[in-house]
Amino acid sequence: MKLIMAVIQPEELPEIKEELLKRKIYKFTISSARGQGREIPINEVYRGVSHQVTLLKKVKLEIALNDEYVDAAIEAITNVAKKDGGRGKIFILPIEECIRIRTGEKGKEAIGWMNRKDW
Repeated sequence: MKLIMAVIQPEELPEIKEELLKRKIYKFTISSARGQGREIPINEVYRGVSHQVTLLKKVKLEIALNDEYVDAAIEAITNVAKKDGGRGKIFILPIEECIRIRTGEKGKEAIGWMNRKDW
């Protein structure tokens, strides 16, 4: 089991989501983030005062996956992100345990739905 955390550009999210769904990866979490990469800081004017924005808007995508889906998820993210110059990062972390709160299932069965009879 792995946790994929990807920091991507907000405009890439719809296409990455579509690519994940094509690969039968339906469960993920998306949150807003701010960060500084190699981007040049942006000067903005707010209420007549100019200031420099160094922390730019990003999207953090988190996907908990069974091992057999990791390569497909990485491929979905990188195929889209490379089109726009390849900005962003992907982190892959091991998951020690996963527990589905509703049923008490643990491990691979708690993450994936492919083996579940009620789907």
